[in-house]
Amino acid sequence: MAKLTFRNAVAAALAQEMERDERVVLIGEDIGSGGVFKTTTGLRDTFGPDRVWDTPISEEAIIGAAMGAAMAGLRPVAEVMFSDFYATCWDLVANEVAKARYMTGGQVSLPLVIRGANGGGLGLGSQHSQALENWALAVPGLKVASPSCASDMAGLLAAAVRDDDPVLVFEHKALMGSFEDCPDGEHLVPLGQAAVVRDGTDVTLVALSATVGMCRSAADELAGHGVSAEVIDLRTLVPLDAQCVLDSVRRTGRVVIAEENPGQLGWGAAVAAILADEAFGNLVAPVTRVSGGHVPLPVAKELEQEVSTSAERVVAAVAGLMDHKDGANRKG
Repeated sequence: MAKLTFRNAVAAALAQEMERDERVVLIGEDIGSGGVFKTTTGLRDTFGPDRVWDTPISEEAIIGAAMGAAMAGLRPVAEVMFSDFYATCWDLVANEVAKARYMTGGQVSLPLVIRGANGGGLGLGSQHSQALENWALAVPGLKVASPSCASDMAGLLAAAVRDDDPVLVFEHKALMGSFEDCPDGEHLVPLGQAAVVRDGTDVTLVALSATVGMCRSAADELAGHGVSAEVIDLRTLVPLDAQCVLDSVRRTGRVVIAEENPGQLGWGAAVAAILADEAFGNLVAPVTRVSGGHVPLPVAKELEQEVSTSAERVVAAVAGLMDHKDGANRKG
């Protein structure tokens, strides 16, 4: 086992796939020198400028070139430095990349990964701090991955590179320096496979990316109050492992969904709708969501914390649910 930071896991996965398949190429701003988050450090030295392409500051150019390269037989990995910058190239992502395979009747595939930094917590302000998985979730034709730890970062990114459909991989900025043991040798984590990262019997906490750590912290605190919380890391939103969530909620009868995105039309709403359709009879309390505020994110640390998801807010949500006793609505 090797101990890697989250950012090192990105580089390790890319190196693994570039070594395995010479069609894998990288394209993005400043990636030759490692990029602003140092997630591609050393790759240009190892694989050369023919496979690590530095670009001008133009997300439209990056995505357009990557799409063309994928259609021509390469397997490009394009970096959008901050997920906020998808706003400048969203027509290409949502109307071209996502739809090319469908509109050509399967004659054209797009083995394209678009990756980059996502999320808040570092005081970087409204234009560099958004968690934008919801944008991608709303577009048919895109797969969406958002890892919570170094091991999953490496495994999900490698799986995304091998996928024949376009995959957006969101890498949380606040996790970049976190360490974890990662398996030696080839490492893959299948897209669409959630993980139960903590077992519990009283309530299910559903999380993604940075909120997984928040839910683990919340579960630790809840355990001190006699509440056993199960924590699920969705890992990917498309494909979504709804069965993992349903199985857990049918055991616990209670659920809190913790998402960093603003709650309006968030991925948590989609999960809540599935639970209402398929697990209503198992619930002993309402489905509860904890989400980010529907406001531009402030720079000031105290203000950003005020409108952000946190372990404390998850604990408070669970405390409210535990007041609901088992009722006639619940099936055994």
